[in-house]
Amino acid sequence: MTPRFDTVTIIGVGLLGGSLGLAMKARGMAGTVRGVGHRASSLEQARAVGAVDETYLDPLEAVPGADLIVVCTPAALVPGMLDTIRPVCSSTAIVTDVASTKAAICEHARNTWPAPTRFVGSHPMAGSEKFGPRHAFPELYEDCVTIVETGGHIAQDAREAVCALWRALGAEVIEMAPDVHDAGVARTSHLPHVAAAALAMAAIRADGIRPLIGQGFRDTTRIAASRPEVWRDICLTNSRSLVEALDELIRNLGDMRNAIDEGNAAQVEAFFREARSARLEVVDQRIVDQKVQDE
Repeated sequence: MTPRFDTVTIIGVGLLGGSLGLAMKARGMAGTVRGVGHRASSLEQARAVGAVDETYLDPLEAVPGADLIVVCTPAALVPGMLDTIRPVCSSTAIVTDVASTKAAICEHARNTWPAPTRFVGSHPMAGSEKFGPRHAFPELYEDCVTIVETGGHIAQDAREAVCALWRALGAEVIEMAPDVHDAGVARTSHLPHVAAAALAMAAIRADGIRPLIGQGFRDTTRIAASRPEVWRDICLTNSRSLVEALDELIRNLGDMRNAIDEGNAAQVEAFFREARSARLEVVDQRIVDQKVQDE
C-alpha cells in the first residue's frame, strides 16, 4: 500500500531531498511538501523544479503540523537538527533521515527523543557525484537498497511507515542494526570514496597524464568528484569502522607493492585472482553459483 502524508517537511533540498520531493509528488504521496534550506537561492531552485511547494529558512517554522519529516542534511548536522526540531514536532509525526552513517545519529535520537521513538534512521543507497536541486529527479530511489534502523525502542507504526515510504518509492528495504550498517558501508561505500580520491591525487602528480586517461580511470575515480564537505562528515562520523577498513586496504596494497618490487609473478597473479573472485562474490552471487554448478 502506498502511504500518503498530508504535509511533508524535507530539511535539506539538494539532490536527495529534492528527488524525494519530486518522487513523492509524482506518486501522489504528499499533499504539501515544505522545503527547508539555509540558502534562499537553493530553495527557489527546488520550488522551480517542482520538488517543494513551500520554502522556509527556519526549520522551526516548517516542522509544526508535518506528518512526515525527512532530514536530508550532511550526516554531522543530523543530531543537531533533531535537537532543534524535537520540541515542535507533532507527537504523531514520523521522522527519518537519509544520512550515509547511522550509529551515531540513531544513538543520539534514542537518548534524546521520548520512547518509543518516532525517529527511524534510514539510508537510501542512492546518489551521484552531482549535487543540488537542479540535478534532482523522481526516479533516484527506484531499485536502490535502503537500510532502515531496527530496535525495540522504535515505535512500531513509525518504523512500518518509514519502510512503506521507501518501498513506495521503488527501493528495496533492508532492516538492519545501525552498527552493523556502519561496519558494512565503511567497506562498500566509504572506503571506495577514500580510495578514489587517493587515485585521483596520485594521477595528478604525473607529467603529461591527460592524454593517458582512459575509461577505467574515469570509472574508478568518478566518485572523487563528490562534495568534499559531505564526505568529510561521513568519514568522521564513521571513523572507527573506516579506519579498520583502511588498515586492511593498506596491508593489501603493501603486500602487492612488495610482490611487484620483488618480481614475484605468482603472488601478483594470486592477488588479482583473489580480487576477481571476491568481486564476483560480493557483487553478483549468481555468477558464483553458476560457476559452482558448471564445475
